[in-house]
Amino acid sequence: MAAVVLALAGCSAGDTPAADAPAAPAVTPTTGPVAGSAGLGDGAFPALGNGGYDVRKYALKLRVDPARRRLSGTATITATATEELKSFFLDLSRLRVSSVTVNGRPAADAVVGAKLAVTPRASLPADRPFTIVVHYGGALVPGDRTVTEPGRIPVRQLPGGFYTPTAPASASSWFPANDHPSDKAAFAVELSVPEGVAAVSNGMPGERSTRDKRTTWRWSESGPMAPSAAFLLVGRYQVSTLRHAGKPMVVAVPAGSAHQPALDRAAKIADWLARRFGPYPFSSYGAVVLPDPYAARGLPAQTRPAFSATALGRPTGPAAVAEGLAGQWFGASVTPRTWEDAWLATSFARYARWMWTEHDGGATVEAEVSQRYETFPWQAFPAYAPGRADALDSEMAADRGAMTLHALRRRIGDTAFFALLRSWTASRAYGTATTADFVAAAERASGQDLDRFFDVWLTGPYRPTY
Repeated sequence: MAAVVLALAGCSAGDTPAADAPAAPAVTPTTGPVAGSAGLGDGAFPALGNGGYDVRKYALKLRVDPARRRLSGTATITATATEELKSFFLDLSRLRVSSVTVNGRPAADAVVGAKLAVTPRASLPADRPFTIVVHYGGALVPGDRTVTEPGRIPVRQLPGGFYTPTAPASASSWFPANDHPSDKAAFAVELSVPEGVAAVSNGMPGERSTRDKRTTWRWSESGPMAPSAAFLLVGRYQVSTLRHAGKPMVVAVPAGSAHQPALDRAAKIADWLARRFGPYPFSSYGAVVLPDPYAARGLPAQTRPAFSATALGRPTGPAAVAEGLAGQWFGASVTPRTWEDAWLATSFARYARWMWTEHDGGATVEAEVSQRYETFPWQAFPAYAPGRADALDSEMAADRGAMTLHALRRRIGDTAFFALLRSWTASRAYGTATTADFVAAAERASGQDLDRFFDVWLTGPYRPTY
């Protein structure tokens, strides 16, 4: 029997990022238009993302062929130039581009590796908005295993369709993007699929229409979202909308399957987490059940504002729901600014799982930590900057970061610890953050110098004193 994966969703929190959201990449003064950089120099994936502009919104209108795992259509990208640009890049892998326009005028384009180079007819002034329209399409790469190479993230098969796992460069596997978590943007997605097939994406469901035996599904996420959080599921699913605490809760389950019992407790678990982390950060909830026990490994599983998956079946149950829901605070709302900072999502969600397990009558957090502490391979798996492969598959790094959080809680006490988490989610809401930001916040909350503590627990090659 296939294991079941539950995905939980939070939807738009508003159009305005937090005041402390990071600015666009620093600009070197120039005397004329420049070519935007190809890559942002991320420590784990230096080629991901692009310089010279800041995306505000992606609007995708796609026609999807579920059986052949093909899509075609347009991506309309609204951005602001952060310097005067004569050309710039988008991330796009293994899909064919038929045309590109910038501000309504045809632009020169060329696909170079996993980059789409764009040269507009006229240079783009700094601090001015511009619009890119890319007509593209092609077949998505199928597969059943995580591929540790950006641009080769496979889609996972479903009965009657597929879905896109989220990972570094997963966005650019199905649409052109500035594919780095530091450049969050709003999303609007229209998906045309054969009648009787469901198409699920991020955020709030919009009007659904059917014509010529095809149904168009509409989804929107007006709050800023990392491109890697973008999610697409196409298949024979039943999609319904429930209500909780005055907010919609979108639930998608395979057609003909029994409603998963863990879903029934999702709303109560969300309320329990809110009492520890602060108010639920989005205007709706959601859940999708997926037949893949590996769909929720690592940061991607915790950062989708509209479907933060976590594996059920290993073990199944409400603890997995708690881990997925915690990703709405730590990952979807407060997004790690680089892939080296991934533990700020995965480890916080993992620690929430352990806390819920204790609350629900299972093993205590202390027992969970003790079980891992003695045998954990400290030298092989740092939590911060775990390396390229572990940024894609970071179970061990997530555990180490969660142990770090428990050690911090023991050191500064419950009152300061939970005040820190509530302050963190409030002050950084809808923006991005680094490990250094969290260390500074922990020092303010505790009045202690914690640099050495975090160095040892997050990256030290030897077992810390516990």
